[in-house]
Amino acid sequence: MEVILPQLFNGLSLSSILLLISLGLAITFGLMNVINMAHGELIMIGAYSAYVTQLLFSHYLPKAMFDFYFFLALPVAFLIAAFWGWVLEWSLIRHLYGRPLDSLLATWGVSLLMQQLARTIFGAPNVAVVAPNWLNGGLEIMTGVVFPYKRLFILVLAAAAILGMYFSLYKTSQGRRMQAVMQNRNMAACLGISTRKVDSYSFAVGSGIAGLAGCAITLLGPIGPSIGTYYIIDAFMVVVLGGVGKLIGTVAGALGIGLLNTLFEYGTSATIGKVLIFLLIIAFLQWRPSGLVSVKTRALD
Repeated sequence: MEVILPQLFNGLSLSSILLLISLGLAITFGLMNVINMAHGELIMIGAYSAYVTQLLFSHYLPKAMFDFYFFLALPVAFLIAAFWGWVLEWSLIRHLYGRPLDSLLATWGVSLLMQQLARTIFGAPNVAVVAPNWLNGGLEIMTGVVFPYKRLFILVLAAAAILGMYFSLYKTSQGRRMQAVMQNRNMAACLGISTRKVDSYSFAVGSGIAGLAGCAITLLGPIGPSIGTYYIIDAFMVVVLGGVGKLIGTVAGALGIGLLNTLFEYGTSATIGKVLIFLLIIAFLQWRPSGLVSVKTRALD
């Protein structure tokens, strides 16, 4: 148990991080079929939002208030990333619908510009975000087995994001419009749904969730202008494996990749473990190209 429990917890922790990162991408990629290579930079925006919030609390508020800064950093990261995502969709991506290669190149260029902008504002070296005192330490399950509070907090945050997204998609009128556009855009437009507004809203929400992910990543280590590039490939792997446009598929893909990656790394090494994960995903997609969960539609292939 002293070996199994830590490995299982590490796998769940990695899965929760992958889930937060890929949840927003699953919305935009599944709804609009846009390959957004700037998704990693939206994560970076969320991380730097937490860093700036920390600086404001430490410089302008009493020291006793510092431990509460992370509660404000989460909504700030979501709103700032959502605003950037809305601007990106309004100014660029809406002109590239139906042109996946053009959108890929354009968003890749935007990602490079955003990284350089971050270097200009915050500098090239990585910066540290100090975790609140209530997140230091860990929960001791048994002798020699301690679960860090930071990882537990990320698990809770990922679960809250899933519940919020589920409620938004399946219990609200805006979410039902998003599902209608995702399943059949032309029919939804014929029925009076403004697909333009749905696209804009969906991209903003997906970007905001990426900002939440960036805020959570600050608890794991220093952040820098290129922090988003470390996670973008894993995010696309989760979305493609789970099935484009399905929430339950994204959850299953994140859990599968996180647990298997931890298992392979424990038995081999980090590099070999990543290679094995790639090979398994390639083999699985050869057998089931639509992913674990596919969108049901009446359209004929």
